[in-house]
Amino acid sequence: MNLDQQTTLLIVDDNPTNIKVLFNFLKNAGFRVLVAKDGKDALKKVEVAIPDLILLDVMMPGIDGFETCRFLKENPQYHDLPIIFMTALADTKNKVKGLSLGAVDYITKPFQQEEVLARINLHLQLCFLRKELAEKNERLSELNTQLEQKVLDRTSQLAKLQSQLILNEKMSSLGQLVAGIAHEINNPISFIVGNLTHAEEYAQDLINLIQLYQKYYPEPATEIAEKMAAIELDYLTKDFCQLITSMQSGTKRILQISHSMRTFSRADLNKKVKFNLHEGLDSTLLILKHRLKANRNRPAIEVKKKYGNLPEIDCYPGQLNQVFMNLLSNGIDAVEAANCGVSFAEIQANPNCLIIETKLLPTEPEIMIIIRDNGIGIEPEVQAKIFDYLFTTKEVGKGTGLGLAIAREIVEDKHGGTIACSSKKGEGTEFRVILPIQSS
Repeated sequence: MNLDQQTTLLIVDDNPTNIKVLFNFLKNAGFRVLVAKDGKDALKKVEVAIPDLILLDVMMPGIDGFETCRFLKENPQYHDLPIIFMTALADTKNKVKGLSLGAVDYITKPFQQEEVLARINLHLQLCFLRKELAEKNERLSELNTQLEQKVLDRTSQLAKLQSQLILNEKMSSLGQLVAGIAHEINNPISFIVGNLTHAEEYAQDLINLIQLYQKYYPEPATEIAEKMAAIELDYLTKDFCQLITSMQSGTKRILQISHSMRTFSRADLNKKVKFNLHEGLDSTLLILKHRLKANRNRPAIEVKKKYGNLPEIDCYPGQLNQVFMNLLSNGIDAVEAANCGVSFAEIQANPNCLIIETKLLPTEPEIMIIIRDNGIGIEPEVQAKIFDYLFTTKEVGKGTGLGLAIAREIVEDKHGGTIACSSKKGEGTEFRVILPIQSS
C-alpha cells in the first residue's frame, strides 16, 4: 500500500526511549506522528484529532492500555479505529484480552522496525478496505432503496394506468350505449312529435265539424243522441285537446332526455372544442334525476342552481361531464348518508340540498364551478387523501377509489385547471373547480 503523507499515527507509551525510536523511523517512513505519554493523554489527543491508527502500550501508569482501548471502543466515533498493542508480555492470556477489547494486532518489544512497518501498513490497508467496503455497501443499500422505490412507483403508475384504462373503457362503452339509445329514441320520438301537431289540427277540425252539426241540427236522431250521451261528447271534446297537449309535453320531455344523453355521452376528439358548461351540468343532473327524486325514506333532494353568465370554454366535454357526474354523485351519497337515523319529517324541515354555482372570475380569464352539499362532511385526515388513487371510504363494491383521482387528473392535467375540496364534519362539503376559458 502506498501511504499518504497525511496518514496519521498516534504513539501512546510512557517510555521516552520507545517513543523516540518509533517516532523517528515512522516519520522517516512518511507518516505524520502524534505522541501521548499515557492513556489519559491519548484520550485527549484523540478528541482533538482522530488518527488513522494507534500504537498503544499495554503497561502504563494510571489508565493502562487495556482500559484506554476499552474507552475508545465504547465510543462509536472511534469504534473502527485500528489499535495495535505494544507489549513485552508474550503470554496468550494478555493477547486474547487485548484482541477481545477490539485491538487488531500485537507488536512485541523489543521492536523490529520492518515488522512494525509491515503490520502498520497491513492494518491501514485493511482499515481502508473496510471503509471502502462499508461505503460501497451503504451506496448499494441506497441504490437498492432507490430501486425499490422506483419499482413501487412504477407499479403504482401501472396500477393507476390499468385502472384508468378499465374506467375509460367502461366510460367509452357506456357512452356508446347511451349515445346509441339516444339515437334510437330520437328517431321514433321525432316522428311522434311531428305527427302530434297534425293530429291536434285534425282533431280540432273534427271537433269543429261536430260543433257545426250541433249548431244546425240541434235535435239529432235518437240513436245519435244516445251515442253522444254514452261517450260524454262534451267532456271528450274538452279532454281530447288536453290529452294532445299532455302528449306533446311528454314527447318534449323525452326529446330533452335524449338531448341530455347525447350531450353527456359525447365522445371527445383529439383536440378541445367549445362547450357550454351549463349544458354539461344540466345533462348530468338529468341523468341523475332518478336519485334526486323523493322516496319512502326522504323527500326529494333540492337542487339550487346559481348559474352565472359564462362564455363557452375550450375543453373535452365528455371528460368534464365525467367530473360533474362524480362530484354530483358524491354529493348525493353524502346527503343520503346524513339521513341515517333521521326521520322523514326532520329531513323535510331541513331538506337535503345540492347547490351548483358558476361564475366568471374577475382577475383571470377563468371560470369557477362550485358544487356544495349539506351532507355528512369529511374528516380533515380524510380530506388530505380523497384525491389519491384507490383511496375510498365507501363499502366494498360501492366505491373504487378512482373517481376523484381521475377527476383531478381531468381538471388539472388535461385542462390546466385546479380542483379543491373544503369540508366540515356534520355540515357538508364544497368542491371548487377552476378552468381556463381558452386552452393554452
